[in-house]
Amino acid sequence: MAVFGWLIVVTFISGVLGTGLGGLLGCITRRDSSRVVSLFLSFAAGVMLSVVCFDLIEDALFSDGNVGVRFLGLTIVGLAAGFLTVFALNRLIDTKTNREVEHIDKNHPATADDLGELIHSDHYKHHKETGTWREMLVAGVIMACAIALHNLPEGMVIGVSYTGAENVFDRAGLVMAIVIGLHNIPEGMAVSVPLISGGMKRVRAVLVTALSGAPTIIGAIIGYALGGLGPAALCLALSFAAGAMMYVVFGELIPEAFLMWRSKAPAFAILVGIIVGLIVIYI
Repeated sequence: MAVFGWLIVVTFISGVLGTGLGGLLGCITRRDSSRVVSLFLSFAAGVMLSVVCFDLIEDALFSDGNVGVRFLGLTIVGLAAGFLTVFALNRLIDTKTNREVEHIDKNHPATADDLGELIHSDHYKHHKETGTWREMLVAGVIMACAIALHNLPEGMVIGVSYTGAENVFDRAGLVMAIVIGLHNIPEGMAVSVPLISGGMKRVRAVLVTALSGAPTIIGAIIGYALGGLGPAALCLALSFAAGAMMYVVFGELIPEAFLMWRSKAPAFAILVGIIVGLIVIYI
């Protein structure tokens, strides 16, 4: 099978099965945060940070094959565009959920000082305590749409990471697919729990949750195609992917990890992840 075909398979596993696994875990376990998941996310953030800083950005800068940094300006533009795109998607998600549940009060501030707010499921508890089953179902559908929208740029990261790869075991692409798959697990849990609480059958809830990861595949195809249009397009695609992942690391993974376990331990897990990422890239 050609690299493109394997890219679809790997992205399916990372996006659809990763999110679906989170949905399944949401069905059979409590949704309470845990120290193990916190360390897991911290480690994933460290690995992703290594790949972004020591692989994606470097490849973007020298995507034309020259020693001189001719694409520095283009790389900066791509980084900013990727970072701001994911930030804007998160703001859009927050705006949509704010319309459903009032956030501004003394017990529910607008800032992301709670894990539920950070993963856009903060209105779940509100509906559980005061809402009807219909409201719970709507809450789950909103989160499913939010996660689906969010997965598109993450898929682009996987796709562009495989640009020029000779096989599916290319280090950058495979590591990025694994890390994004791990990141999708808690997001899947945030979707399935309110769907089930709203009366949806468990099997259907898991399937809906898994389908919310399908846009990852579309994003991967877009990223892979952009990377093959020439050095300048490859530079933009790589830097855009790097910027998107930088927001995921600093705006989601690390805050989620520390909110799950308010300890110094996640910081050490991040360091271990960075070291492992360096080993994967350079060995």
